Amino acid sequence: MSPLFDLTGRTALVTGSSRGIGNALARALADAGATVVLNGVNAERLKAAEAAMAADFASGRIHSCAFDVTSDAEVADAVAWVEDNVGPLEILVNNAGIQHRVAMLDLDVKDWERVISTDLTSAFLVGRAAARFMVPRGRGKIINICSVQTDLARPTIAPYIAAKGGLRNLTRAMTAEWAAAGLQINALAPGYIHTEMTQNLVDDEQFNSWILGRTPAHRWGTPEDLAGPAVWLASSGSDFVNGQTIFVDGGMTVVV
Repeated sequence: MSPLFDLTGRTALVTGSSRGIGNALARALADAGATVVLNGVNAERLKAAEAAMAADFASGRIHSCAFDVTSDAEVADAVAWVEDNVGPLEILVNNAGIQHRVAMLDLDVKDWERVISTDLTSAFLVGRAAARFMVPRGRGKIINICSVQTDLARPTIAPYIAAKGGLRNLTRAMTAEWAAAGLQINALAPGYIHTEMTQNLVDDEQFNSWILGRTPAHRWGTPEDLAGPAVWLASSGSDFVNGQTIFVDGGMTVVV
């Protein structure tokens, strides 16, 4: 592997990584040499994910830490645990997120707040906790996972759209405050990715046809499509890239 993209010896934390996109990103970082800490709130599922990944990598390189990314206290304790028990945190991927599909006229404010808290506020909380260690060391990579809904909108997912749009500007705000200390903060914006959580959309013939027609690449993305961009943003190869949102969407956001 080129030294530019070699993550050997670096510790990474990926939130929401017991399955789906987060798990694929964690595996990509481990493939590039990083020591990885998985995160989730379901302790049983998280331990199973840790065991499955640990079977493929050298002993001591895969860990897990169950905590609620929306709790300031739990986040602070978890990041401190990583620092004390795994290694200096050099890579953070803010991937945790949820979706809630209800028309705005019928949307309960509690559901709005739950999505905003999980998809946006959590990135602020975990990002800030990580930066408190990264800034004094003068290095660190933070990757926020956005979406094509960072730029586009669809009916019934207003809180998700608002959160992902906010996450793009949070990425810029982090850059404005922390880039001078040697941190690089960027975002990945996936298109429609085929995972177990989107299987029902893939199975919907009308929706699936719309996705294929709307995407110039004429296919759904896979979690593995995000692996290369994630490793690049986590590596020394992106040391002068800051505040950017990289769309990995098969061209969806560049056509009408």
